[in-house]
Amino acid sequence: MFWATLAILFGLPLLIWSAERFISGASFTATHFNISPLFIGMFIIGFGTSAPEIIVSVFAAIQGNGGLALGNAYGSNITNITLVIGVTALLSPIVVKSEIVRKELPILLAITFFAVWQLLDLRLSFDDAFSLLGLFVLLIGWTIWQTLKQPNDPLGDDIEDELADEKSALGVHLFWLFAGLILLIASSRLLVWGAVEIAHYFAVSDVIIGLTIIGIGTSLPELISSIIAVRKNEHELAIGNVVGSNLFNTLTVVGLAGVIQPVSIESSFLYRDSLLMLAVTIALLIFCIGIKSAGRVNRWEGLALLSVFIGYNSYLVATQF
Repeated sequence: MFWATLAILFGLPLLIWSAERFISGASFTATHFNISPLFIGMFIIGFGTSAPEIIVSVFAAIQGNGGLALGNAYGSNITNITLVIGVTALLSPIVVKSEIVRKELPILLAITFFAVWQLLDLRLSFDDAFSLLGLFVLLIGWTIWQTLKQPNDPLGDDIEDELADEKSALGVHLFWLFAGLILLIASSRLLVWGAVEIAHYFAVSDVIIGLTIIGIGTSLPELISSIIAVRKNEHELAIGNVVGSNLFNTLTVVGLAGVIQPVSIESSFLYRDSLLMLAVTIALLIFCIGIKSAGRVNRWEGLALLSVFIGYNSYLVATQF
């Protein structure tokens, strides 16, 4: 128990730090090769902020803990919307002007509907997982098309401003790209081991551990980057981080885990956790899609989302002990 707790306390900060190094290295390396800032924002940073969830879930599935992998992905999605958007909106109302972000939100909702529908038989099969990865490939193609069709967008402007502040040489960014990836893998393995040991010790399901400790922990990069983005008045980046991360979580994190090992779930996961993820995604879409003007997540809406996060996690903890 002592070593498992230590593994989580050490593994989570290392996971967050290595993810930030990996994102930074990947983003600035892409900039060096003249890749569009909009593409970096939509794909590279979206992938980077989901890297902890991806690697944690892959190792969990390899070790036979598919419930931990699925709980990690869905728990992270719920946390991204309720905690990350909730806290950042409380600090500063989030204005959404980017047409691409506003187009991505309905796509996210449709994919979330599809992912929940797949679980109606209480099982994520190999075919289900493979279809999610296929949708991911289509999403990447759409992303590339959007960056070519609409090169000037507020999201791309925010990313360009972020990248303009960094002056380090290419070699430095390449080093952190690979070093960050290696540390991500090492910290993920440590974190999964600690989480599984604690779950066994308290006789708690690995799904619950994934929804709470791991789901919240792997969402911390999104929380930190979104708060920083809003403080810099880069609202598109704050929303883009969450939308991109949730798309990657639903398609790649769940897809890779299911391809490695099909996952069976309890009905409570479907009717409690999956439906909550769907509900908060619908709420985010309503908040962000303006009719005649830019969408906006105000402080009251942020407070409502944060209240959902607190209530949901309190309920999970209360029902386990």
